[in-house]
Amino acid sequence: QDFNQLRALCLSQGLLFEDATFPAHVSSIGPNLLPADKLWQIQWKRPTEFQRNPYLITGGVSRFDIMQGEIGNCWMLAALGSLTLQKQFLENVLPKDQGFQDDYAGIFHFRFWQYGDWVDVVIDDRLPFLNGRYLSVHPRTSNEFWPSLLEKAYAKLRGSYQNLHGGYLSDALIDLTGGVQMQFSLKDPPPDLEEILKAADKSQCLMGCSTSGQLRRNIELRNGIVQGHAYTVTGAVKVRYKNGWKHIIRIWNPWGHGEWKGPWSDDSPQWEHVEPKWREALLRNKDDGEFWMSCENFQEQFSWLYICNSTP
Repeated sequence: QDFNQLRALCLSQGLLFEDATFPAHVSSIGPNLLPADKLWQIQWKRPTEFQRNPYLITGGVSRFDIMQGEIGNCWMLAALGSLTLQKQFLENVLPKDQGFQDDYAGIFHFRFWQYGDWVDVVIDDRLPFLNGRYLSVHPRTSNEFWPSLLEKAYAKLRGSYQNLHGGYLSDALIDLTGGVQMQFSLKDPPPDLEEILKAADKSQCLMGCSTSGQLRRNIELRNGIVQGHAYTVTGAVKVRYKNGWKHIIRIWNPWGHGEWKGPWSDDSPQWEHVEPKWREALLRNKDDGEFWMSCENFQEQFSWLYICNSTP
């Protein structure tokens, strides 16, 4: 589908685009994502129908715009969270020639890397709702729609929303960058893991990690870590702590809430032994799903680390 051609056609006819190849129908959701009675209760709405002033992007693109919906696609959203930190990759995936203000015709497009090529995926902006709530990603800012629309385009690429329910973070990192992906087992980590993390952060690599939990998916432990879940690694630094140095790692949960409660978490006493200027620069004490932890705790709590870069 040619985005520019289709948009021009809709504008000339005064119509809003309806995508026949990924229709507002249960076939686009998939047969097994929800119980049958709920499937038929799904309503599809355009942002312009329930928001007076919708935008594709407000105030730049950030991981904090994303809050996971009913679909178990943390693997894709964790990769997306990492993508928002690397603007050089982001512009490929999220073309700037679209929005709700100029030339709006209910049509959007996004790009994903598939088998050696950037594939342009066209969608209409009808989003699925169940009982008045987003089935898909819901935006933290109520009138910002890039996360929900990008997720819809990825669901179309994969065949249905159901096909996003469970997947591999490593696949999503490649689909969003066309890059080279490496993974490290944290049960048997390389001896220089701290240096690898710091170098990857400095080289602007995309990074993610996951917890094990084949039997118990999405179970939140007492310490705040979710089993069978994917997270984004958003930073790795070495800070002066007491009389020495400490490697700490910053991690974000695609749920948009739910954080680690152990050492180096938002309210932990460890921060009292860090210089105020560093504490101010690094600590963001909000329930936004993002937290710091030590490298040791990171290895204990997570099972895999994924690093993706445009070159090996």
